[in-house]
Amino acid sequence: MNGSTLRKANVKRELSDARTIRALFATIAIAASFTTFSMAQSHTTIKPSTLPRLGTVDERFQSYNIETVEVTGGRFWKPYGSTTASLPSATHTTDSNQLPGLSPNLFEFRSPIDLSNPRLRMLAAALGPAYLRVSGSWANTTFFQNSDEPAPAAPPAGFNGVLTRKEWKGVVDFAHVANAEIVTSFAISPGTRDAAGVWTGNQAQLLLDYTRSIGGRIAAAEYFNEPNIPGPGGAPKGYDAAAYGRDVKLFRAFQKKAAPDMIFAGPGSTSESTRTDQTTLPASIQMIPSADLLTATGPVFDVFSYHSYGAVSSRCSGMTGAAAAPPPDPLSDQWLSVSKEIEAYYGGIRDRLLPGKPLWITETAEAACGGDRWASTFVDSFRYLNQLGLLAKLGVQVHMYNTLASSDYGLLDENTFAPRPNYWSALLWRRLMGATVLDPGASPAPGVYLYAHCLRDHPGGVALLVINASRDHAQTLQLPVPSQRYTLTAEHLEGTRVQLNGTTLELDADDALPKMMGIVTQAGPITFAPASITFLGIEKAQNASCR
Repeated sequence: MNGSTLRKANVKRELSDARTIRALFATIAIAASFTTFSMAQSHTTIKPSTLPRLGTVDERFQSYNIETVEVTGGRFWKPYGSTTASLPSATHTTDSNQLPGLSPNLFEFRSPIDLSNPRLRMLAAALGPAYLRVSGSWANTTFFQNSDEPAPAAPPAGFNGVLTRKEWKGVVDFAHVANAEIVTSFAISPGTRDAAGVWTGNQAQLLLDYTRSIGGRIAAAEYFNEPNIPGPGGAPKGYDAAAYGRDVKLFRAFQKKAAPDMIFAGPGSTSESTRTDQTTLPASIQMIPSADLLTATGPVFDVFSYHSYGAVSSRCSGMTGAAAAPPPDPLSDQWLSVSKEIEAYYGGIRDRLLPGKPLWITETAEAACGGDRWASTFVDSFRYLNQLGLLAKLGVQVHMYNTLASSDYGLLDENTFAPRPNYWSALLWRRLMGATVLDPGASPAPGVYLYAHCLRDHPGGVALLVINASRDHAQTLQLPVPSQRYTLTAEHLEGTRVQLNGTTLELDADDALPKMMGIVTQAGPITFAPASITFLGIEKAQNASCR
């Protein structure tokens, strides 16, 4: 063994020893705190063996977005604290692929994301199987260049951006490695239309054909990203529900011939739920109600899709022309229940106009326009995991997080691809929460949220998610069987470092994921500290619905 190899071995051994010691002390401390809390708590008993089955979600329920503008390079939401100039770099000669009608200071230029990066691929693969959605408002106006030439200095007339074969092949290769199925939408801008303004499938056909030629496939697609706000989406001037209805009928006929196995999702609307205090758009931006869109199309969609944002970020709050609303308490029930209100709105439209069709959320995060300042911190994990649990319980089949690695709401830091707190939350969900949804019963106390699924890869097992959003009060539950405990906490709620059972989660010296082991917890009372998130893996639950 040479000196370099020996040093690496010593480093790995020291890291392992240190983690073992830290984990031991953490276990002792957590156990002691449980005892202290439980002395003053009444016990609510949960019997995992008898939790009834509510239904199932898609195996790829927890999924994510990489926006088209990330793939092509361009101007996306500028992160808070960035000191980069608002204008694009000198090497990128077009400023066109920015959403129209919005201040350029909201955006920052990025080079195309490196989808070959080993860390990015490894972290994405750990979340698989998943859907990878490559779309967003920029997709509406992006030209697919069906050649191996580099992108031109300026896009063709009627388009605002260019997607090259090389860039799309990077998406297809990434999807293979990450065990992800591709979801997208197609260009609808004036450049896709004939002299009479009628949409043609020429661009869509080229993208579908090229995808197949390199061994890929598009599993599902929306015709148009967020058609209910067509102006910022780059639609032709005066676009309305009738125009959308005509286009969708043309697209559906095209899709049945060009990609009959592709799931057709729609309409993919946003920002029109009853929560107008959070999602009001400026008066200058036309909004078409989703009900009007579906009335114009008829029941053509295989899936009802919508976007779920409980707020517009402070970055964009000035768009409304009103003073920015005070930020919500990120642990309040009012904030944590936003996704339920949005689902009720769009689910009601689905029930009336597309009865029986699956519900998909094709884009969601803490707040639209890149996320608020706390979107990258541990406190947003309470909203994220509560939203996953709540929507699965309500029957939403697919939940696509926006984004994997861009702006403040990314699961990963966009510069280093280092995991943020929501990534660790997503990873625990993926490892523990199976596709069968169970009913754990009512919450035992205000601020406590309970969700249960069958335990992934353990027949008969149950996974319980306990979110204690109270800042001050512990909560104790009684379990009649042993479990493996995974508790997420942070020294600072609005910090970016998160602890699992007392040990900070981070990639190891070889850039690999940590073990993320649970703590064996015996049958009896289990106490959950204030502002903590806990998964319990109950292998011996013997739940008949999980066999």
